[in-house]
Amino acid sequence: MPEPGMFPPTRQAALERLAGFVPAAGRAYVEGRNLDPGPGEPGAVSRLSPYLRHRVISEAEVVEAVLQAQGPAGAEKFIQEVLWRTYWKGWLEMRPSTWSRFLETRDRQQEGLADWRALADAEAGRTGIEGFDDWARELAQTGYLHNHARMWFASIWIFTLRLPWALGADLFLRRLVDADPASNTLSWRWVAGLQTQGKTYLATRENIARFTGGRFAPSGLATEAPALVEPAPEPPAGLPSAAGTPPPGPFLLLATPEDLTPDLGGIDPARAVAAVVTPDTRLSFGEAARQFVAEAAIDAADRLARRVAGPVTLLDHLDVGSLVAAAQAARVRTLVTPYAPVGPTAGALAQAARGLEAEGLRLVQVRRDWDTRLWPHAMAGFFAFRKQIPALLQQERSR
Repeated sequence: MPEPGMFPPTRQAALERLAGFVPAAGRAYVEGRNLDPGPGEPGAVSRLSPYLRHRVISEAEVVEAVLQAQGPAGAEKFIQEVLWRTYWKGWLEMRPSTWSRFLETRDRQQEGLADWRALADAEAGRTGIEGFDDWARELAQTGYLHNHARMWFASIWIFTLRLPWALGADLFLRRLVDADPASNTLSWRWVAGLQTQGKTYLATRENIARFTGGRFAPSGLATEAPALVEPAPEPPAGLPSAAGTPPPGPFLLLATPEDLTPDLGGIDPARAVAAVVTPDTRLSFGEAARQFVAEAAIDAADRLARRVAGPVTLLDHLDVGSLVAAAQAARVRTLVTPYAPVGPTAGALAQAARGLEAEGLRLVQVRRDWDTRLWPHAMAGFFAFRKQIPALLQQERSR
């Protein structure tokens, strides 16, 4: 359960956090971004991830604000970190079977696990490994970990404790307030040597001591990180063509946990005759994310109520019957929603679309220009993607 006030679930809070971070997004970020000072302590990272995860605030907004304040050279490292999120989403969008394979691997590893006590001790922070146990408790208490701590944790989980990697990725999904199918799954795969095949990440005593300011210096860590072996991911298939454009006539706007600020993504709420906002907390992986999304959805509904001509309704979950009733009340045949990338929401929308179609209604997903322009460049590794960032951002800013 995240600490009260750690991530206030409103767009105003996100904008204020961005404004407070921007002056330090240059040199201070470069010098301090790898340092984990511990929970409750000020650090160099932005802590915008829950807002970006659910698009309470957008990547384009964040990048533009940092560029305006720091310039391309000063903002380069932070922008690269923001673009990692975009890269991971694009990579998975063009290889969706990697997500379904992860789910299958997780279930298989759960069924075949021999030492449930070792898993329970790792999740509860009872391994006796300094640092690791503290991060496990911090994760449970706050729903958050510094990115460097996430890497150390995953490495120790896989190579020192020799626990199944997909169960560690599942723990993060269940505990993180910013739990994201793409970033989380592919980051764990990268640590394990599955994402960039043969390349692993080894947590060391020296590195942990250095970047925790001496708070932790665990002994007994693995000294080698042999890459795990699984079948290679599918080749990139190109972006799905399911994304459309809002119709010229009236429509019902649907906002989901994947995008709680649809007006930033090419959907004009003023053209909607009514709107439905659903947190659908069944689609979140754990309590921290469910709590954040439930409250952020209320904020989204309040914001949309000032833009949409008709009523704005909060709907507990993506229920076809309720959506049909809302569309009938609004006297429209089309529902428009922001595009949902690979993950539970995408699956729920696909199922809803089939049910709506049976009732003579159409569900149109609108993909953000940011995603349409940048995702196709996630064809290979991040470093090839990174080389294209300046040109891609220049195109984005000149639109």
